[in-house]
Amino acid sequence: MVAPPQLRSFEQQLDESNLTRVMWLLWGLSAGLIVLDGFDFFIIGVALPFLQRDFNLGSAEIGAVAVAAIVGSLLGSLTLGPLTDRIGRQRMLLVDVALFVIATAGTAFAWNAISLLGFRFLVGVAIGADYPISVSYITENVPARLRGRMVIGAFTFQAVGALLGALTGIGIIAAFQAFYPDVVQPAVQYAWRGMLGVGLILAIGVGILRLNFLLESPRYYLARGDYEAASKAASTLLETPIVLTPETDPPETESSLSYRDLFSVAYRGRTLLASIPWFLQDIATYGIGIFTPTIIAALAYADRTDLLNRELASAKGSAIVDLFLIAGFLIAVVCVERVGRIRLQILGFVGMAIGLLILAGSGWSSSASAWNTAIVFLGFFVFNLTMNAGPNSTTFLLSGEVFPTSIRASGAGFAAAVAKAGAVLGTFGLPILQTSIGVMPLLVGLAGVCLLAAVLTFVLRDDGRRD
Repeated sequence: MVAPPQLRSFEQQLDESNLTRVMWLLWGLSAGLIVLDGFDFFIIGVALPFLQRDFNLGSAEIGAVAVAAIVGSLLGSLTLGPLTDRIGRQRMLLVDVALFVIATAGTAFAWNAISLLGFRFLVGVAIGADYPISVSYITENVPARLRGRMVIGAFTFQAVGALLGALTGIGIIAAFQAFYPDVVQPAVQYAWRGMLGVGLILAIGVGILRLNFLLESPRYYLARGDYEAASKAASTLLETPIVLTPETDPPETESSLSYRDLFSVAYRGRTLLASIPWFLQDIATYGIGIFTPTIIAALAYADRTDLLNRELASAKGSAIVDLFLIAGFLIAVVCVERVGRIRLQILGFVGMAIGLLILAGSGWSSSASAWNTAIVFLGFFVFNLTMNAGPNSTTFLLSGEVFPTSIRASGAGFAAAVAKAGAVLGTFGLPILQTSIGVMPLLVGLAGVCLLAAVLTFVLRDDGRRD
């Protein structure tokens, strides 16, 4: 016998609902923040060669510029995730957008390396906050049957942002090449500012859209026992009048959980599953991703000595391989419910290892031949495709699914912070290791990291709720 509509819980009504206009708006606004993350993630790699010349940066300083945002992201995920559970998803989204706009403006107008590092750090804090906010916001506001696809679909826009970054780099470099064909100094001084300035324009646009639609998650109110606010938010979300009471939605036994419960016997396994594979993935993802233009230039265009020609070629190459980031995400959207989170993650890690080994194989040829270039791009295609079809999607999704509402943002934030520790290792360590041991041994080592992540995902699989 079907219970009367007024006795159905919010979860039941949400799961039975179609996607409403409000759900799409919430999803789109979260995706917009993820676009900013992807753009910033990629554009700094294109801007670095110009920054290096403009501010006379050494190898350690280049690593510091590249890693500053990731260190900020670690801190943002670790501290602002728990704050999101306390003050609400909606408020933190507004704080996040405001911080992103201010920090991005600072990077575009930085006057020396120190100011650039400071503003890049603040950009990272905003990015770090976005991980637990976005995954919590989407997870709590869409039907369970569509949750995996919706979360990964939003995260797909990270690749859209990266592709937009590549196209921005191409356009700005080409413009300086056209207007200043015989001198490189104008590009050295202003090309990187133009690239980062586009990020500022994007951040302002997302901020304006965000201010035009404000809605807190009903589950957040329910977890705090505020049934009146939960009823109003649920009515807006589902676009139908809803009254939620302690009878329809009894207080959760897990509603009083705190941050330390992430490490209790009951939740430790989930915390490890959400954190450790993501940590290992980000060593490879950030180590390879941020320096994609540099790696392509080193492996495929080493014979080009002109700065603008070499960087334009590598930016175009990066744009091509970034298309496979989007394709990988689309595969994940289609397969995540059919294949399962855990299996998709394991297969993706194995594919990443294969792609890195193909890249390492390009070192067999000492010349920048067409054959060698084809191997380089094949390696990137396989790496990017399987990374986003697997762990880059599933780690983000699992971090929002395996924890209860009261500590969801805290758990997702902790997992993202651990992941960013891996990103710091990959980003700062890659240039140093590349210099000391060479590109090929480094790529083989990263392939081993990916295989270890696949093994640990298998070992910890029983703590994945959906698999």
